[in-house]
Amino acid sequence: MKRRMMLKLLGGGIVTAAAGATAFATTRTPHAALAPWADAGAARYADPRMRALSYAILAPNPHNRQPWMVALDGTDSLTLFFDTDRQLPATDPFDRQLTIGLGCFLELLEMAANADGYAVERVLFPEGEPVDGLDKRPIARMTLRQADDAVADPLWQYVPSRRSLKEPFDTSRPVPSDALAALVAAGRNNTQIGGTVDMAAVARWRDVTEQALRLEIETPHTYHESVDLFRIGKAEVTANPDGIDFHGPLFETLRLLGQFNREVAVDRSTAAYAQGFDAVLENARTAMGHVWMITPGNSRADQIAAGADWLRVNLAATAQGLGFQPLSQALQEYPEMAAHYKSVHDSLAPEGGTVQMLARIGYGPDVPVSPRWPIEAKMVDV
Repeated sequence: MKRRMMLKLLGGGIVTAAAGATAFATTRTPHAALAPWADAGAARYADPRMRALSYAILAPNPHNRQPWMVALDGTDSLTLFFDTDRQLPATDPFDRQLTIGLGCFLELLEMAANADGYAVERVLFPEGEPVDGLDKRPIARMTLRQADDAVADPLWQYVPSRRSLKEPFDTSRPVPSDALAALVAAGRNNTQIGGTVDMAAVARWRDVTEQALRLEIETPHTYHESVDLFRIGKAEVTANPDGIDFHGPLFETLRLLGQFNREVAVDRSTAAYAQGFDAVLENARTAMGHVWMITPGNSRADQIAAGADWLRVNLAATAQGLGFQPLSQALQEYPEMAAHYKSVHDSLAPEGGTVQMLARIGYGPDVPVSPRWPIEAKMVDV
């Protein structure tokens, strides 16, 4: 969406006016916000808990909210908390998706510890499992023990290359059925993973995901929740390396020229809104396969398990050279989405269970890493 929307806007007279601004904009990479990817596992982390955590913060999570906080306990344990300032009340009113993000975090932490020679003992929700929404009670307590039998997960090697690819896929390249099979086989936490690369079925899921995306954007309170999390340009991304980032020469240029900001993004009469809307829908339209995940129930423990296996599916896609983008808007639980939610569950879980995630897969371009808060910014004392 980013490159295509801005290339279309940088047309006609804007190109001439933008020449000087573009020269400045090329210097505006938010290096500090991207550094956690290179710093993961750095030698300066003498404590194995910190080494594992420096990888865990790279986990996928809704709207890149990074809703984790961590306290170190004693010499070998740690406690994971939910940051209640990171909620998404419009699109995730019960914190289900954010809990899935915490499950991704926990799985990546355990992967990192195992690769470093440590086993992890984990207790979920030691002070009780929240029901209607997450609160300040701990999500998990973990203890790391050095273990001779701790080995790296086969998917571990793909962690640095994992992305959520928000660009169109190559519609001339079908996804082989054996590649889909590798994704379906990636889970290990009692989740049901399914998918399709049959183009007749893909066409149906393209329409389902497009209609749900359209509804989310056209519903003011859900769209504004996303726009409020826009980080436009190096200064904003550096100050808040979370949310939905728009950085690089094109965005800096458009920002300097007043062609792209939050006011423009919500003004339905602007070219930026129209082009952005079309670009987001184009992603759904170019899916070359879909993958989904179902859990038998919808407890917080089920959601944590879904997150753990969702990370594994994303890594399995990376191993297959596939682009991977969650498109779970139809699974969100706000009233306006109810008809889509019911339709998806009637289709994928007619006998019960909760469809936790839905994604598109295909072949697409390489994309850069997304911003992250360093692990030091996520440590708390209790």
